[in-house]
Amino acid sequence: MQTMLQFALPPAGALTPVGQMLRVGLGILLLTASAKIQVPFWPVPMTLQVAAVMMIAAAFGARLGTATVIGYMVAGAMGLPVFAGTPEKGIGLAYMMGGTGGYLLGFVVASFIVGWVADNLRKMFLAPAMLAGLAVIYVLGLGWLAQFVSADKVLVYGFSPFIVGDLVKIALAAFLVIGLPTGLMQKIRGSQSDA
Repeated sequence: MQTMLQFALPPAGALTPVGQMLRVGLGILLLTASAKIQVPFWPVPMTLQVAAVMMIAAAFGARLGTATVIGYMVAGAMGLPVFAGTPEKGIGLAYMMGGTGGYLLGFVVASFIVGWVADNLRKMFLAPAMLAGLAVIYVLGLGWLAQFVSADKVLVYGFSPFIVGDLVKIALAAFLVIGLPTGLMQKIRGSQSDA
């Protein structure tokens, strides 16, 4: 797998704008794939987006991780079918302003939180940072969802069916990122030369 990543990512060191764009592009593709991989669930299908957001933020850091998630949002706002349920449930800004809009905003904030921790603290703080990021996703998501459903249904539709799955996804994301060898993590971030 490391050899495959070496071909997918440009030489690291001083990360060039092309290297940054390539990483953001690969991250957007990963986020799109994570939105399309769905586990049938009620009231809406469960996706792997939370895990992907957390892994990208932890692997890329605050600046590049957040830029990747914002790039994903921009692609969706432009009408590309990158979100879960698109194009069947709508596309573009109309989809983003729907019931899941707060969760999408939460992805951006969570990516910054996790990325900042990845940039500034040791790996052992990534799992708590991911939990904090998940809390932000839920706070923003539930707050936004409250505009669309009655107060007694907010937790039923936007929290209860998903929290256990999201905690499992966080555990998986933390395990994968924390388990990456330091050299590979530096390669992904573009902070190691290929000498």
